[in-house]
Amino acid sequence: MTHIAVLGSTNMDLVAYVAKAPQRGETVTGREFRTIPGGKGANQAVAAAHAGADVSLVGAVGADSFGSQLRSTLEHFGVNTDHLRTTEGPSGTAHIVVDDEGGNAIVVIPGANGTVTSLAPGDEGLIASADALLLQLEIPLEAVLAGAEAARRHGVRTILTPAPAQLLPPQLLSTIDLLVPNQHEAAALTGFTDPRGAADALLEQVPEVVVTLGADGSLYAARGAQPITVPAPKVTAVDSTGAGDTFVGTLAVALAEGREMSEAMVWASAAAAMSVQRPGATSSMPYRSEIDAQAAS
Repeated sequence: MTHIAVLGSTNMDLVAYVAKAPQRGETVTGREFRTIPGGKGANQAVAAAHAGADVSLVGAVGADSFGSQLRSTLEHFGVNTDHLRTTEGPSGTAHIVVDDEGGNAIVVIPGANGTVTSLAPGDEGLIASADALLLQLEIPLEAVLAGAEAARRHGVRTILTPAPAQLLPPQLLSTIDLLVPNQHEAAALTGFTDPRGAADALLEQVPEVVVTLGADGSLYAARGAQPITVPAPKVTAVDSTGAGDTFVGTLAVALAEGREMSEAMVWASAAAAMSVQRPGATSSMPYRSEIDAQAAS
């Protein structure tokens, strides 16, 4: 079975559903509130597990009730949590407002995720055993760099989601095999609002880029190759939270299984399209059989 390692965040998502998100200084009445396990690291881990991989998550939760819930939920979804530390203090939380168009606004409080500043004993061995390492930016940058450098030492493919968007040091970019920003993150990193221009600029720093374009699909660019654009299935979005993580986790599994990039992007787009039709992040992610059916339709 394909083995995917994920180094990243684990949060409890506190989600409020509203007709229209409040403006500054405005109070609105919501229709529903849910607590849903999330965090970009946990999201990508669950997406990859649902897509059929053996998945291990490296990170931290707090010594609180959210931490216990997060760990048990990940284990229920088939994610190995042996390298998920428990630290004193609260778990990470994400405070999310979802409107009737499926859009969202998010405030992340790092909590235990902020304590992950380096690899713990055994983490490098786990990374070395993986077919790919998934990274994001909801834990301290020094830990992301340590994970990427460990993967490079052992010839493990590194896939970085640069979110939340921030200036990335050349030392980190030199270790990344595939960068997967959304169009807004790509623009923030390069100054180019056109996805193709942003992708070309990013190729000066990394060998391969996939820019996700929401309802418009995704764009792949690589040094010395023609770009590939894959459309997204036409669906009605209910909640876009976690859609990008669903895409990345599924894409990583497909690539680790040896699929061509275009086929992997179609499969990942099918998974993301299914996820936006359901509420929540980890709770919305489709299983392999569902992804196969959607991709074939």
